[in-house]
Amino acid sequence: MISQLYQENIDTLLQKIQEAEAIVVGGAAGMSAAAGYNWYRDDGNFRKHFNIFAQEYGIDSIFGGFYYKFRTEEERWAYLATLINFVAEVPTGQPYKDLYQILSGKDYYILTTNQDTQFSQVFPEEKVSAIQGNWTYLQCSGPCHDGIYPYTEQAKELCAHIEGTRIPSHMVPKCPECGGPMELWVRSFVFLEGAKFRDEHKKYREFLLENQHKKVLFLELGVGLMTPMFIKEPFWNMTHSWPNAYYITINPNPEHNILPGELKDKGLAVNEDIAQVLRDTLTEQQKETKKGAV
Repeated sequence: MISQLYQENIDTLLQKIQEAEAIVVGGAAGMSAAAGYNWYRDDGNFRKHFNIFAQEYGIDSIFGGFYYKFRTEEERWAYLATLINFVAEVPTGQPYKDLYQILSGKDYYILTTNQDTQFSQVFPEEKVSAIQGNWTYLQCSGPCHDGIYPYTEQAKELCAHIEGTRIPSHMVPKCPECGGPMELWVRSFVFLEGAKFRDEHKKYREFLLENQHKKVLFLELGVGLMTPMFIKEPFWNMTHSWPNAYYITINPNPEHNILPGELKDKGLAVNEDIAQVLRDTLTEQQKETKKGAV
């Protein structure tokens, strides 16, 4: 049975979406976890796609494998190719599809620290800024030049040649410019903040500048405390300083779902499952649409 507080939260969320002249969505790891893709957990999905590495090395999560100190490049790239292939081939999560429908007809923009391409699989590229890179692209580890390279097809080929937990030495990717090692284009000590990175930030800044004097809803989905400086803290600051802004955060983890005291009259924290909240919001929205059509 739905509690009164839960229903009130859904009603407020739907009301603020309807009233907003612009919506800024901030999506992080919790959004993908709600879709069934938890990058930090040893679950059935991890075992389905990465079990051979879990058994061989004791790796207990997707991120655990990314940061694991493999003995050889052949082993490391066998894992990374599996990771890229996983990102490229898993279905788009239902919460992303529901969010797309909820935002239909609204002026919106999405800022994400996720690197799994789930947002870009659903939303137009011009509406999304992935500011921490993309698991399906490679860069020079130097980096010796400002270039990133799509690698989904090559990763699939590497996966076809994995023997045990290794790929052949000649298949380890090398920089086309300097011949040095390649890295995934994701946040790291060698992350390339080049033209593509700057473009992601430019798109986002332009949307904010165009809408800062309008009625703006900042909608935070699954943002934790690992990197609060990218989404959470800027959302707080803009909501506080923009007179017509409102802030809603949805996260099942109350430790991460923080509503500052300064925003008590301009914000709402919903401590519930993101997938369920989006599903119920969409259902209510569709009911209202049908009523309006009668």
